[in-house]
Amino acid sequence: MPTSLPSRIIHFGPFNVTGQVFHSTPLTFACVNLKPLLPGHILVCPLAVKPRLRDLSREEISDLFLTTTKLQRTLQRVYGADAFNVAVQDGSAAGQSVPHVHCHVIPRKVGDAGGDDRVHEWLEGEEGNVGRAQREAAEEEDRFGGVGLRRRVVGKWTKDEERKPRSMEEMVQEARWLREEVEKDEREGDGRL
Repeated sequence: MPTSLPSRIIHFGPFNVTGQVFHSTPLTFACVNLKPLLPGHILVCPLAVKPRLRDLSREEISDLFLTTTKLQRTLQRVYGADAFNVAVQDGSAAGQSVPHVHCHVIPRKVGDAGGDDRVHEWLEGEEGNVGRAQREAAEEEDRFGGVGLRRRVVGKWTKDEERKPRSMEEMVQEARWLREEVEKDEREGDGRL
């Protein structure tokens, strides 16, 4: 199924992420992350705002993970990934900070900053608090009218207090690029997904 642009406003929990979306299906969307743990860290979510995996229909669960595996192919190619962390924090006790099912898809390279499974620690800690980062960005956008959102430091891993939310402009640019790359893979596809 070809990548499509959202024809309506898309929410990740209470947050409008329409500009961050780079892929959607009738049941699922994928968006770039406000504060990625590593380059290429994306979120894959059901379009319906549902807090827990158990709340999803069989069709939604299937589409969520089929979309995840499809996008891994593109992420592997464009980020040179050797492997992936794929994680779902199912409920607040598991570290879920936005009450909307979401699958973290994090490209990994041998020897990257997330080595020795530190990504799991990051997801459980403040580094992985997507909800807090989204709330802070929304507050800043309200204060500055969308202007002046802080840029993230690119490169090796930094402590959470040093990681700043990316600007909407930066996320829209990355979403546009990833959309083009997914479409390229669809055109040149090998017949899988």
